[in-house]
Amino acid sequence: MQARVNYYQTSPQAAQKYLDFNMALAQIEVIQEFKHLVMLRASQLNGCAFCVDMHAKEATIDGERELRLHHLTVWRESALFSPRERAALAWTETLTRLPEHGVDDNTYDDMRRHFSAAELSDLTFLIVAINGWNRLSIAFQAVPGSADEAFGLDKAGL
Repeated sequence: MQARVNYYQTSPQAAQKYLDFNMALAQIEVIQEFKHLVMLRASQLNGCAFCVDMHAKEATIDGERELRLHHLTVWRESALFSPRERAALAWTETLTRLPEHGVDDNTYDDMRRHFSAAELSDLTFLIVAINGWNRLSIAFQAVPGSADEAFGLDKAGL
């Protein structure tokens, strides 16, 4: 099998700007609150093995409970997630799977009950970011675990 494009090397300016975008997001409070749940759930939905691996390890390092990570695929049936977390996960699924006719008013109104305008905007940017990373990793077949040492993910002990 032929190796795929290394997009960091091939498009360094675009890759750096995308990293900068992600670094800016990392400073936002609502992003800190939901980043692991959102990034892992979107990656699951997109079938991105590299990102599922990475974000499960990051969540573990940051102290997320293992059982909640296991329950993420069944979050609607699980009692382990708060109403606000459920809203963030519903928004993640909606924007990752984009309905044919867009986001309906009921879905949007439900989000507004849980999030301020700024929080909703910031959360949406996080979902945009992880969906982009998923597409890059899938397109170029990033190998799960291949960046563990570089990103400090070996500390997860997984």
